[in-house]
Amino acid sequence: MDARLRALCDLMVPTARESVGRHEYDGVVQDLSPDGVRRALARLAPAGAHPYPDPHDEAQASAAEHAARVALGDLALHRANPLHHVGNLDLACYDREYAPAGERAAARRAHLAAWPDAVDAAVEALDRVPAPVAAATLSAARGLAGQVRDDDGAAGRAALAAHGRLVAHLERAARDGHPETALGGTALAALLSSAEALPVDLTALAALADAERDRMRALLSEACDRIAPGVSTSDTVAALLADHPDIDGVLTEARALTAEVIAWTAERGLMPYDDGECRVGPAPESRRWAMAMMAWAAPYEADSPSWYHVTPPEPDWPAAEREEWLAVFSRTSLPAITVHEVAPGHFSHGRALRRAPSAVRRTLIGESFVEGWAHYAEEMALEEGFHADDPRFAAGVALEALVRVVRLSAAIGLHTGAMTVAEAAARFTADAYLQGPAALAEAYRGTFDPTYGRYTWGKLAILDLRERARRAWGAGFSLPRLHAALLALGSPPLGLLDTAVERG
Repeated sequence: MDARLRALCDLMVPTARESVGRHEYDGVVQDLSPDGVRRALARLAPAGAHPYPDPHDEAQASAAEHAARVALGDLALHRANPLHHVGNLDLACYDREYAPAGERAAARRAHLAAWPDAVDAAVEALDRVPAPVAAATLSAARGLAGQVRDDDGAAGRAALAAHGRLVAHLERAARDGHPETALGGTALAALLSSAEALPVDLTALAALADAERDRMRALLSEACDRIAPGVSTSDTVAALLADHPDIDGVLTEARALTAEVIAWTAERGLMPYDDGECRVGPAPESRRWAMAMMAWAAPYEADSPSWYHVTPPEPDWPAAEREEWLAVFSRTSLPAITVHEVAPGHFSHGRALRRAPSAVRRTLIGESFVEGWAHYAEEMALEEGFHADDPRFAAGVALEALVRVVRLSAAIGLHTGAMTVAEAAARFTADAYLQGPAALAEAYRGTFDPTYGRYTWGKLAILDLRERARRAWGAGFSLPRLHAALLALGSPPLGLLDTAVERG
């Protein structure tokens, strides 16, 4: 890596190691203490220094540097969001078969041995954690303990003792921390603008979210009318979500759908690459806050299986909680989730990232494009006829989209002070058909993940770009051409998507 990318990777060690595949970071924890972050920010290239010859690469690197200065410098999010530190401790990345088992085991041991120092840095840094954020992230922090094994010996005992200090610190914050979680409108706009290399008008973005909500509710209503004519949409949705596999069947159905979406995407030539292996299995314990997620074979590592992690509920949970969790994997929702996570979504995107034509594009991963691409893939698959004879797929696409669009509305409302957590939860119930704990969990996620509207924002940006490409390319437009041009950019900020039209 050149010095500019090295300085950026030093500020995103867990991402560089796992999503980018820079395994020189194996066994390394990031110094997330206040002084450590200040030193790392100081190593970023000054504006205009050492420019890349490709204008797109220069713009993408400059945007990443600016975004880091805003998120970790101006806003100091590592001092308010415990998940920065949970990700720094996470050992699950060594379970994937990207290198010989002995190498991965040695890296895991080194990483585990660094837990005490990393926890000391975390306790020092986490001095601005709002009580609701501490409470909402405690389960993820506690889950790290499950990664320590009985045979880890003295290092494991030291790691668990350190882990206990982190959990105790968050428990105190949950009990005694200040109640205010809002960043403020100015800070939220700066965070979003810097990450995506474009100016953000929060009022306009909120209006865009409302329009998309209305569009998706119309799609859902139409699909439900096809499924159960004369029955209310809410009653039909309830019946659809109740039709799900049991705990053992979730993984079985996810595996069958994975094979189906990969074959369907390849048959239609929708993506520039259709190679690689995608396995399906439960998520590591520390990541079971995510019901489904993709761990792809990263750009800078030898090819290996990617993992579509699907997390069924635990058998010993109360029956009502098991039922609520399993409803996420209904036969209406699971096909759309699998398109999102596998093909033409994250897994397919990961295959293209491995061939991105520059180090900048293989290294700097914009989350709004990553999630926006996978969310776009759901609607694009519907348009292209996936499960065309089953209106449940359209309903599933609409239901998934409604959750994502309410996230965008909630993020803006929560962080401008226009919405309370209770009001955000009520929006998830009214607009996205989530009930009780599920709606409340989504609302609380917005308190510590102010960019979680990136799914809808990214999807809409890609749909807008598609229309610009249609106009610019005329008869030469096709989805494969557009997708190849977009994915040649890697995972760009949304403000740089036009490069695909200019160069495609």
